[in-house]
Amino acid sequence: MTALVMYAAAVTQPQAQDAPTPDQIKKGSAAYSQNCSPCHGPRMLDPQGAFDLRTFPRDQKERFIVSVAKGKNQMPPWGGLLSAEDIEALWAYTIAGEK
Repeated sequence: MTALVMYAAAVTQPQAQDAPTPDQIKKGSAAYSQNCSPCHGPRMLDPQGAFDLRTFPRDQKERFIVSVAKGKNQMPPWGGLLSAEDIEALWAYTIAGEK
């Protein structure tokens, strides 16, 4: 099974909770700081021309995961470097409002 198929499968499986856990947010914050902040700005506050993740639609989780895994426009694909769990944590951080 390819990484993209695994990511898509993880997205479509029902979740016991819709809200991200504090641990997911913390892990996502660390992953964001290390991998995403150079382009999207520290804590998503200064996107410097990159997509402003503070405005990412909360109802488009699958789009977010596929974009991170496969890349989009100027953003390179991260699916080979980040696990599905890491990308889920990035999603949790993005939607948590802890900017």
